[in-house]
Amino acid sequence: MILFFKTPEKSIIAVNAKQELSQTDIEKLLWLFGGAEQLKQEILDGWFVGPRKEMLTPWSTNAVEITQNMGVSGIVRMEEYIQVSDEKAGYDPMLKAKYHNLDQHIFT
Repeated sequence: MILFFKTPEKSIIAVNAKQELSQTDIEKLLWLFGGAEQLKQEILDGWFVGPRKEMLTPWSTNAVEITQNMGVSGIVRMEEYIQVSDEKAGYDPMLKAKYHNLDQHIFT
């Protein structure tokens, strides 16, 4: 299951969890993400730039470890995405990919 959070800076953090998270765990994530809001959608429409799905980033590894230290278990991966205006937006294809919509399969 992938949960989406929108940060105050308007980036999207996708959290891949093995099981449903408790409300307490979600509140911990909201705090960790600096006052983000949880988005209830399973699919986010639009164009986004973020890490390639094949590459687990060091940011994700560190973030997952932090959640484990906070007592939140079951998180496998989390990555940050930036919404862009359209499919013509520039990005670094060596490290990033452009996605049309974010869904429950962004890591596979």
